[in-house]
Amino acid sequence: MKSEAKKILIIEDDPNIVELAGIHIGDLGYSLESAVDGEAGLNKALEEEYDLIILDLMLPRLDGLEVCKRFRQENRKTPILMLTAKSEELDKVLGLELGADDYLTKPFSVRELVARIKAILRRIDTERETAAKTGEPEVLEFEQMTIDTLKRKVTLSGKTVDLTAKEFDLLLLFARHPGRTYDRHQLLDQVWGYHFDGYDHTVNSHINRLRNKIEEDPANPIFIKTVWGVGYRFAELEELQK
Repeated sequence: MKSEAKKILIIEDDPNIVELAGIHIGDLGYSLESAVDGEAGLNKALEEEYDLIILDLMLPRLDGLEVCKRFRQENRKTPILMLTAKSEELDKVLGLELGADDYLTKPFSVRELVARIKAILRRIDTERETAAKTGEPEVLEFEQMTIDTLKRKVTLSGKTVDLTAKEFDLLLLFARHPGRTYDRHQLLDQVWGYHFDGYDHTVNSHINRLRNKIEEDPANPIFIKTVWGVGYRFAELEELQK
């Protein structure tokens, strides 16, 4: 799909936000469709193919968390950027846990919205380019863990691990570079494609959830190690063989 043909769906009941998003998404050369309630938005998301879904948390008929949950239950991988007017960390974490790739807290700047959209769509293009290359092994294998880079599938001891798109991206970055330490700013830049001060907790939340899914004991991780005062790294091969 060519970049100018990319389609974005915004599920939002505030017409001002829809209008604002429409103007700037149009300036990027992308098309925007909208839905004003959760039920209509979910139907649209399931009936058509989109490159990105912008999803408000507080919606009539069906709230954003439920929309996200039902959409992911259909095994749909379209990236979701969640919008929330709430400041409570619980709502953000719940959204991410249910499969949202990222979130913006209202009120947000146009610059930030555009940066998020461009970063997510750029990641999609990069993944397609990487998948088309033959230089990298399609499957990365470690002790008990297998990562299929093309199918975006992770198995532990033969059992499939259900990861969100962003969790998979994080794991793949680490697994491609065993032993290399990344700080939170680097992870934001390389996995999310942007960096704004104050979003380090986004990285922490994703790391914690990823560990809960791939580590037998998340408090004593085997695969993703904490480098205190710096960031995180993937275990070196000799560590995994102990």
